[in-house]
Amino acid sequence: MPNSTRNRRSDHPPNGRRPVCRWPLSAVRSTSPCRGCYLPRSAACAAVSARVAVRACHTAPAAVGGPAAAEVPGDGDDLRPPEIEDRAVPGHWEGDLIIGSTSSKSAIGTLLERTTGYVMLLYLPGDHTARTVADAMIVAMNTLPEQLRRSTTWDQEAEMSRHQQITMATRMPIYLCDPHSPWQRVSNENTNVLLREYFPKGTDLSIHGPGILENVATELNRRPRKRHGYRTPAEVLATLNREPN
Repeated sequence: MPNSTRNRRSDHPPNGRRPVCRWPLSAVRSTSPCRGCYLPRSAACAAVSARVAVRACHTAPAAVGGPAAAEVPGDGDDLRPPEIEDRAVPGHWEGDLIIGSTSSKSAIGTLLERTTGYVMLLYLPGDHTARTVADAMIVAMNTLPEQLRRSTTWDQEAEMSRHQQITMATRMPIYLCDPHSPWQRVSNENTNVLLREYFPKGTDLSIHGPGILENVATELNRRPRKRHGYRTPAEVLATLNREPN
């Protein structure tokens, strides 16, 4: 797959002060979603590898231009597990939308499982509002066994504003990326580039029904991968599906 453009800027400016990262990549909890929080930006947050494990913050900023508010200690559930980054444990997904023409208001949801590279495409009839995306994602994720729906990482966009509904219906936590940080879900970003060969920019994506989306996903999932010993993502996922919890 094509390589995405990666951020290579230094994490520390010349004056030695550490920049502040708004809305850190963190688990979104149904009881207290992280919104409007400020935390010191760690090297992991801006690193190319996006190896982030940022603790959720539930405090407000002290003042505009002032020092960052103190971090509120939490338990281990506030951390994005390192296992997501090394692909050692299956069931962690990355997701996004590929958008169609402005006039059609169309989009397709894309989901990629990090360990296997398995792709699922979400048919979004009529629009890509939060309700439509949540409904499609809940149906898709609940076709999987619990051990294969451990988490999903998604951009901070309006279509994910019903993340609490998704988590409650699937028992799967949602992680939100930092704004404009596609390298934090780079596998999905690369897949979206490949999918544009099937679904070009500026076109009406609503003409592609569920059957077409399933055929495209099947084609991608049947491509042998070197990292799997030339087995396909579908074969690897099927093997994991048969394994006991």
